[in-house]
Amino acid sequence: MTFDLLTVSGIALFIAFIFYVLSSIVYVVAITGRKMRALHAAPLGGYAEMTAVDPSEHSRRFGERGYLLTFLGFLFQLAFVVMRWVATGHSPTSNMFEFMSFLAFATIIVFLIIYRLYSVPLLGVFTLPVAVVLIAYASVFSTKAAPLIPALQSYWLYIHVTVAALGEGAFAVAFAAGLMYLILAVRQDKGNIENRLLEVTIYAVLSLIAFIVLTFAFRAAGHEVVFESIEKNAMTGMGQTTTYTLPAIVAPHGAEKVTAGGFGPFFEAPEWMRGVNAGRKLNTIIWSLLGGAVLYAFLRLVLRKRISQAAQETLKGSEIDLDMVDEISYRAVAIGFPIFTLGALVFAMIWAAEAWGRPWGWDPKETWALITWFFYAIYLHLRLSIGWQGKKSAWLAVLGFVIVMTNLVVVNLVLVGLHSYA
Repeated sequence: MTFDLLTVSGIALFIAFIFYVLSSIVYVVAITGRKMRALHAAPLGGYAEMTAVDPSEHSRRFGERGYLLTFLGFLFQLAFVVMRWVATGHSPTSNMFEFMSFLAFATIIVFLIIYRLYSVPLLGVFTLPVAVVLIAYASVFSTKAAPLIPALQSYWLYIHVTVAALGEGAFAVAFAAGLMYLILAVRQDKGNIENRLLEVTIYAVLSLIAFIVLTFAFRAAGHEVVFESIEKNAMTGMGQTTTYTLPAIVAPHGAEKVTAGGFGPFFEAPEWMRGVNAGRKLNTIIWSLLGGAVLYAFLRLVLRKRISQAAQETLKGSEIDLDMVDEISYRAVAIGFPIFTLGALVFAMIWAAEAWGRPWGWDPKETWALITWFFYAIYLHLRLSIGWQGKKSAWLAVLGFVIVMTNLVVVNLVLVGLHSYA
């Protein structure tokens, strides 16, 4: 029964993913289509009188269709969350696959609420792809359900992680609105530092997408590279093994390749990079950056201009109120900050006291959660007390989510600590 329920939950997540992709496309049509003078025929005295469709009506109609598709995807992802929770006996937030999927779920929840308040289809153009990328990134990791260790077998885990994820979902919507504001507002003059920063942000997103595509491609091809450490275990006479899915550019320090064929590795990971998976992590980072560079160069070649410039020209004339976009980004942070405070700090400390006998221990993830909290507290202070609005506020919203993703990716997978996911 458990296996069947897990399988069905995985199908539900895949269907939700498809709905989110379709919704992203519909939202793009809602914005780009309004620039086209769509015509329809109205019979009049035996002749066809061509009348233009009101662009705002076109945007509203397709925006509602996109919202419906998003809501249907949300229902399927809700089914995924419920079924996986029932099958595993705990909230689906115990590993990278579960948490990143749940973060996408939280992002959609906040989007559905904010869209009802403001009805801005362009927000869907930027937010739905965030959810799509999060689910795709989650699917890179193992989907197997494993029993929780004793320290994690607490209802405070469910409260702490799920509430923190809801706060981070609101930050994701703020990021989408902030990025939307910058693409619409940043001047495209040559040498403008904001242009370069915006392109770096886009390149970072493309690197994450490239990592997802490369991982699935090589996994589908059945590619594996195995390394064994030179230092052997005294009991077994065997060294620790590390398996790469991506081709080996860099080998683990003090290890040799035991699989035949393929290219590389070309060098070893530095000695200071300890741990059996350190080399694989460095290899993954290199492939992500290279893949992102190729994808970025390809888009620049096709567009023949900066990506942000092409996006701005596409969205030009969309009649979007920048003040409203700025307000959406701020509202998302205002919603997410108290929720994140409760989940990532207050409830986390209660759980830590119960599990480890102390409320705070400066574990890497605890420290980074505090850094995230301070950053958004500063954001709200600058916004409310000093009047930082517009581009300054948008840049902070974008940088804030970069900090969140650093916590979720680098701290979870690279740094060693009590919170690190396997």
